[in-house]
Amino acid sequence: MSQNIAAAKISIIIPVINEAGNIKEAIATTQPSINIEVIVVDGGSKDDTVEIAQSLGVKVISSSPGRAIQMNAGAVAASGEILLFLHADTRLPTGFDEMIRIALQQPGTVAGAFKLRIDASLLSLRWVEWGVNVRSHFYQMPYGDQAIFLTKEVFQQIGGFPELPIMEDFELMHRLKRIGRIVIIPTPVITSARRWLQKGVFKTTLLNQFIIIAYLLGVSPERIRRWYR
Repeated sequence: MSQNIAAAKISIIIPVINEAGNIKEAIATTQPSINIEVIVVDGGSKDDTVEIAQSLGVKVISSSPGRAIQMNAGAVAASGEILLFLHADTRLPTGFDEMIRIALQQPGTVAGAFKLRIDASLLSLRWVEWGVNVRSHFYQMPYGDQAIFLTKEVFQQIGGFPELPIMEDFELMHRLKRIGRIVIIPTPVITSARRWLQKGVFKTTLLNQFIIIAYLLGVSPERIRRWYR
């Protein structure tokens, strides 16, 4: 498989709902690159997200709303051997395509993601980045805003994203860890600070930890999502 991976096509799947302010820049960071396709999966946007994506010449499909549902729909539509799941407010580094192909050629590696950088200058966000990068590196638990990638073969083998209303990336990583190693590329993706700034950095971080503990204790994802909202 590693011979194929070196030249494999990468399908970049971007789930969106009302991301008119972000989608153009997200798609822009997928270029320049070699042998990729971009699939925008719209979950029912009421703004110009779909029109903007279509004007940029990428494939746009519709699905029911829900990040996991949208990403699974994108994977079905993908023609690449490698799948890269990109949030609309996350920016890829230059040369990401080559980095991904090299990472997936490492023996025993089943998936990967990128180191995280948050796009704001607050000192408290440097601590958040540090925590995320420690968790990713030592516990092999990157989350969706770190641009998760894996082969389509492995994605199908583990049954894709569990269609949960929240924690779909956490559960995917648990499944992947059972079958192999998850590599973290040291070059960061840059993600928007919006979700930390909306609720406040401390409150968001605390809430994220609370959600993980609740999930591990068996609280239903539906209930957790209601708390989160």
